Amino acid sequence: MTADDTGASAEPLTAIFRRLIGTYGPLSLLHYMGESNARYYADKDPLGTAGDFITAPEISQMFGELVGLWLADVWMRAGSPVPVHYVELGPGRGTLARDALRTMKRVGLDPQVHFVESSRALKALQAQAVPQAQWHDDLGTVPTDVPLLVVGNEFLDALPVRQLVRTAKGWRERMVDWAEDRFRPVAGEKPMDAAVPGVLADAEEGTLLETCPGAAAVMQELSGRLASQGGAALLIDYGYAEPQTGSTLQALRAHAKVDPFTAPGEADLTCLVDFAVLAEIAVKEGATWQGTVTQGAFLRALGIDLRAAKLAAAAPHHADTIQRAKDRLISDEQMGSLFKVMGVSGPQWPQGAGF
Repeated sequence: MTADDTGASAEPLTAIFRRLIGTYGPLSLLHYMGESNARYYADKDPLGTAGDFITAPEISQMFGELVGLWLADVWMRAGSPVPVHYVELGPGRGTLARDALRTMKRVGLDPQVHFVESSRALKALQAQAVPQAQWHDDLGTVPTDVPLLVVGNEFLDALPVRQLVRTAKGWRERMVDWAEDRFRPVAGEKPMDAAVPGVLADAEEGTLLETCPGAAAVMQELSGRLASQGGAALLIDYGYAEPQTGSTLQALRAHAKVDPFTAPGEADLTCLVDFAVLAEIAVKEGATWQGTVTQGAFLRALGIDLRAAKLAAAAPHHADTIQRAKDRLISDEQMGSLFKVMGVSGPQWPQGAGF
């Protein structure tokens, strides 16, 4: 079974995984997470209070507006090239794009819109929010001949990770087995020492390393595109800016953390994004890494306090709601520190605000 047919299959993923494990042995965590999220996202809207989680664009219009402001500012200082394409990776309900495009249009930036999306349910919602959009399964079919303004908000964290664990016998891939009526993580049999950086070769037993081949591939293609076509990108996600070890796998269902090894395909599986690795890839592919900062610092630099004050003045009866939304986006106790913003651009494009 592949991710392409998970949405159409009525058989529970638990049964499919148990059969695969029974026939071939434990699955890699990469396989388990990839198939689980393909099933999870195929035909549902997971966002909002009735869903499993809420993202920054759904919290407040200020988020999308400030993203649009950043893109417009970089575009103008690059000489306002036309035509230009707006590309969003995993655009959710289209809320961020709608708010960003509205802001960009005020300064004469009216790009063609491209969404990279696989969920049928979310495509339908995106078409209502941004009817002029064109859809793609991946970056490969996005035009290659004009500059790109790219946004990816909470896109990379859902891509499947490979976990390697240091055992008494050396490094092994972390697998998923079925035992005692449940899925359990176990160490695989195949040596994986060659896949581990030399500095961790002799790490203590139990040390765990995560890598995300999908995120690396996206970053490689995106950076190569920016280097050759020009443009700029913002990648926004929860993650870390310096290398670290340890498992960050988590599952969200109905706005609460649940066991990621229970009911695969029925919860959102995510891992923290390794922005340090992505920055290295960007530079290697010829793009400019503008920096990685916290979401709170980025939004403050772009003027979220002033924007919130103006919105509150225009609608005093919503002032408390606006303040709570702002705090949720920038407070260190909420999204402000955990979420990071990474800027990447073509080598001839200017440095963006906030980095």
